[in-house]
Amino acid sequence: MSDSTTDTQRFEGTSNYIATDDLKVAVNAAVTLRRPLLVKGEPGTGKTVLAHEISKAINAPLIEWNIKSTTKAQQGLYEYDAVARLRDGQLGDERVHDIRNYIKKGKLWEAFTSPELPVLLIDEIDKADIEFPNDLLQELDRMSFDVYETQERIEAKERPIVVITSNNEKELPDAFLRRCFFHYIKFPDRETMQAIIDVHFPGIQKTLVKKAMDIFYELREVPGLKKKPSTSELLDWLKLLLNEDMPLDVLQDSNPNSAIPPLHGALLKNEQDVMLFERLAFMARRNPS
Repeated sequence: MSDSTTDTQRFEGTSNYIATDDLKVAVNAAVTLRRPLLVKGEPGTGKTVLAHEISKAINAPLIEWNIKSTTKAQQGLYEYDAVARLRDGQLGDERVHDIRNYIKKGKLWEAFTSPELPVLLIDEIDKADIEFPNDLLQELDRMSFDVYETQERIEAKERPIVVITSNNEKELPDAFLRRCFFHYIKFPDRETMQAIIDVHFPGIQKTLVKKAMDIFYELREVPGLKKKPSTSELLDWLKLLLNEDMPLDVLQDSNPNSAIPPLHGALLKNEQDVMLFERLAFMARRNPS
């Protein structure tokens, strides 16, 4: 990739995605080096959306490979359906004479042979078996692989832009980490969160946002919370507050009975956390300050 091409593909965020300066630096470094960008961060910090926005920003096609616990690295290259070929052979189907009819291209194959430079998203790599990242190393390094059934080699004309996300459920192998450019997306501070809210709710009442953010960040600091509310959940909550035309004084009410915020189902996503807040409200009523 030439320097002039790199210059035209600098990522500066988009109108729908607020990127912090350190995130922009990380994306552009990974693009320049053509190393996979490994993005970690707690759920809801925009890791998956980042690949979508990079693709929009540089006008590149997006190829998504969503990883599951059963996903094998070979599936990213190709899969050969020997059972279907055997069945068709028994039925006398003419397709059986061309083995290519039984080879399903994987996402790496798609990315390597894309007519335009693509963004390849390998989403939630830590869901797969621990050997999965190591099994991808050679193909990501060489940008080529062999299809043994057809005796052909698939090679990338140009290295795709690769974004790999992880929720830190498993430690990734050192050999894999060495080949990546790493970035941890911190949870947005209030200033960044305000910018995100302004994108989604232009002209929203500032007092409402301030109070909603006060409650939101206080919720996140409660000890023992099983699942901290994320950015997307704050946006959902604000949308509901606006839709229900919730009076501001409901949020501003300091009565201990209101320890659980209105429409809390948008923020608290399991019964343990709801029960925790109910206990806090009960204790507050028994021990008013």
